[in-house]
Amino acid sequence: MPRGDKSKYTEKQKRQAEKIEKGYEKRGVSEDEAERRAWATVNKMTGGGRKGGSGEGKPTNKAPAKKGGRKGGKAAATRPKSARVASAKKAAATRKRRGH
Repeated sequence: MPRGDKSKYTEKQKRQAEKIEKGYEKRGVSEDEAERRAWATVNKMTGGGRKGGSGEGKPTNKAPAKKGGRKGGKAAATRPKSARVASAKKAAATRKRRGH
């Protein structure tokens, strides 16, 4: 089996990777990089492809899929309040211009 072969993944894992990839592309990441990150996230969550043996195995770790939205918050929280307010106003204006 060559590197990068996805035949050992379940249909659910393939769907997850597709959805994660679309999310990265929506945020402006290139197609190749989005695909790489998506599969890395699925691997981190599920431990890789289909596993043999009996039983249910390990539960899915959903933390990697939830990680992205928290990243900017910690840095912003350490800045002075005036800077946070200005940053929030700028973000709101940008969202309004883009029609979100």
